[in-house]
Amino acid sequence: MKVTTSKSKNSESFYICRSYTDSNGKSTSKVVKKLGTLDELMRELDTDRDGVMAWAKEQARIETKRYKENERTKTVLIPFHADRMLDYDKQKLFKGGYLYLQFIYYKLQLDKVCRKIRTRHKFKYDLNAILSDLIYTRILDPSSKRSSFKAASDYLEPPAYELHDIYRSLSVLSEEMDFIQSEVYKNSSFMGKRNDRILYYDCSNYYFEIEQEDGEKKYGKSKEHRPNPIIQMGLFIDGDGLPLAFSLFPGNQNEQTSMKPLEQKILQQFGHEKFIYCCDAGLGSENNRSFNHLGKRSFIVTQSIKKLPSEDKEWALKKTGFRRLSDNAEVDITNLSDTDSNELYYKDEPYTTKKLHQRLIITYSPKYAAYQKTLRQKQLERAEKMVSDGKIKKQRKNPNDPARFIEKLAVTKEGEAADIHYYLDEEKVAEEEKYDGLYAICTDLLDDDVADILKVSEGRWQIEDCFRTMKTDFSARPVYVRREDRIHAHFLTCFLALLIIRLLKRELGDICTCEELLAKLKTMNFADIEEQGFMPLYKRDKLTDALHETCGFRTDYQFITKQSMKSIQKYSKNKK
Repeated sequence: MKVTTSKSKNSESFYICRSYTDSNGKSTSKVVKKLGTLDELMRELDTDRDGVMAWAKEQARIETKRYKENERTKTVLIPFHADRMLDYDKQKLFKGGYLYLQFIYYKLQLDKVCRKIRTRHKFKYDLNAILSDLIYTRILDPSSKRSSFKAASDYLEPPAYELHDIYRSLSVLSEEMDFIQSEVYKNSSFMGKRNDRILYYDCSNYYFEIEQEDGEKKYGKSKEHRPNPIIQMGLFIDGDGLPLAFSLFPGNQNEQTSMKPLEQKILQQFGHEKFIYCCDAGLGSENNRSFNHLGKRSFIVTQSIKKLPSEDKEWALKKTGFRRLSDNAEVDITNLSDTDSNELYYKDEPYTTKKLHQRLIITYSPKYAAYQKTLRQKQLERAEKMVSDGKIKKQRKNPNDPARFIEKLAVTKEGEAADIHYYLDEEKVAEEEKYDGLYAICTDLLDDDVADILKVSEGRWQIEDCFRTMKTDFSARPVYVRREDRIHAHFLTCFLALLIIRLLKRELGDICTCEELLAKLKTMNFADIEEQGFMPLYKRDKLTDALHETCGFRTDYQFITKQSMKSIQKYSKNKK
């Protein structure tokens, strides 16, 4: 509500007015209360005109608060008629789960980022509305751009743009991809301190349902083992699993070369210079380690024991020199009791290569050793069955392929061609058993506590979880857009969707998994009741209560008037 004045020839009157939308959809207002004339109020309040206006605004605030309380608590009577048919082609069901995503979207100030982008481009469509809907539908209704436009039409706030505007905006989003990432990183710090002292990096690939290579879509080693062209994504996340930055590169490119260009962007555009780089052995090349040994950066990377120099490999495989991690006591791991099976043991030594002085840490886990032994036993049983049945398939380059234990031998009979005899190679089995339970890490943190280093390394599971969310929950692949600029925009929306859902999960206090949160948001629908307001159609529980508490608005009343829903939509956009 607001204060309005009306001037006549002899006086000036003050009123409190309320704006509303009439039955025809037009905005209008009506007088709620007359406060009096200026002369009357000046005498009564013993003040000047400015004092009267200040008092009137305070009265308007009180009336607004009272109106909202009444709206929330009043009983609404809506007549229904058993002999009246539904209005033809009138939508009754609306999706409202996006409101909670919208709260995070505007907290990241992506609307302001879109306004900055608009100053550099000549377009008339609403980029902010398009980008936000692309993100919301990627989370709640992942599908093609055309289907996303249709899905957004079911939201409480349907699109005011056209489908062709979406495709035009993809080129702009692609061009501004680096700028959007850097701005979002800076703005995310306003929502709480980020654990960017640790950065995890990994790569994954996404396939296209096409048969010929085209641009960045190249044939490469697909993690889904599909014979389709792929594109690869390199992703940095922070220590809490929040996405930081990503890049795309051709499917046939060595992933080890992808790290340095993206990290240079983080150093230059993000202004972030001090962190620990953490990755698996596939991305921990000597060059990558050397690059992260510069400046204020450090590294913790997984090391393949099999690829160590012979002297270091021999030391790593020895069962002596281990200490218990919990109390640093020396332990003989060849003679552990049942109570010791839950402990972790380690040993470390200096490790020098051509370029770096490092620290090599070897850990031993009895639980991990038992798991590997059980797994290998099942693989040996399969290998024996393959030999007995005579069905020997060509070995794939897979460390878990049972055929790796099978060897062949040519047996020559007199006067006959050589036959092939297959058998289990016991030497290979024994060689593999040497590595059971062992794990290696290299780092340039020479003086840090081993427990702290291992804790950082253990956090790498979070980046695998990020890729799983994008591929499974957000249906990021297969990719259906063909132009490279649109492909970049597609992955930008997937990246932003991942950041928003994880930020919302963090704001909730990690009381649920991403899967549980997504499932709940997808159920939060509303029914339009005779154009008078909305009725929630979801089940209220602890998670919905936490969502409302976190976002600062509630949609779980038995009935929500249209005016109240507009206030909720406004609040979710950080417009209080």
